[in-house]
Amino acid sequence: MDVELRHLRALAAIGDHGTITGAALALRLSQPALSRTLAQLERRVGAVLVERTTRSLELTEAGRRLCDKAHGILAAVDDALAEAADRPRDLRLGFAWSSLGEHTVPMLRSWRERHPEIGIAVSRQEDPVAALLRGEIDVAVLRETPVDDPALRTEPLFAEPRLAAVAATDPLAAREQLTLADLATRTVALCRTAATTSASMWRAPGPRLLDVAGVHEWLTTIATGAAVGMTAAGTAHDHPFPGVRYLPVPDAGSLPVSLVSPVRVTHPATRLFSEHLRSSLIAA
Repeated sequence: MDVELRHLRALAAIGDHGTITGAALALRLSQPALSRTLAQLERRVGAVLVERTTRSLELTEAGRRLCDKAHGILAAVDDALAEAADRPRDLRLGFAWSSLGEHTVPMLRSWRERHPEIGIAVSRQEDPVAALLRGEIDVAVLRETPVDDPALRTEPLFAEPRLAAVAATDPLAAREQLTLADLATRTVALCRTAATTSASMWRAPGPRLLDVAGVHEWLTTIATGAAVGMTAAGTAHDHPFPGVRYLPVPDAGSLPVSLVSPVRVTHPATRLFSEHLRSSLIAA
């Protein structure tokens, strides 16, 4: 079976972007060229990997399995090439919504000063846990309960306060702080890619929940007054937005912020980064 790296890169990009158009843009290929590469891969594997209709595209079960393996293979090849060139690759840090809020830039600057030979590539991931398991990133900052997966190690970092996000024109915006009860009769927007809020935070019946696609949609929905939001304090630092005001909600509790990495480390500087991150947070 003569499968080349370009075939695996094509499938991985299609799985990541969900469309031929998005995958072709990411790979800097034309859509026909990408479609031909995918067809070659399916012929050589002897299985349908992508179900196509006029309106949608979805990986088959065989396609999902191969896509997951492809990410790991491609990451291993990149590591091997960097090692052969005697050039350490960047440590890849992923996050879903905001990284470490106000601590992010000082931490990265001090890392660059102390370890200039090892770069850090920071990227937003729709699913950081899946990205870790596929070998696409080396460490991730998560705001949720510890990940229950034996292949991953979770290191608690700190507890982060929750904030409400409301339109600047909302009467609530004039307050110094809010309570959960203030939001219970409102519509609360939840970001599909990084929600840290659920109906369980309120006693029944609680607020109406509105699902939105991403951070920009979440902020726009709130700014227009169509909904309010609940989020981590880091969001206020990383995502200031015209027409949105962030307010403390003391009775909403806090969110655990953790550093998650594979048990089988994918970058030799993983432990060094963890130690640096902890010392930076202590200093702050």
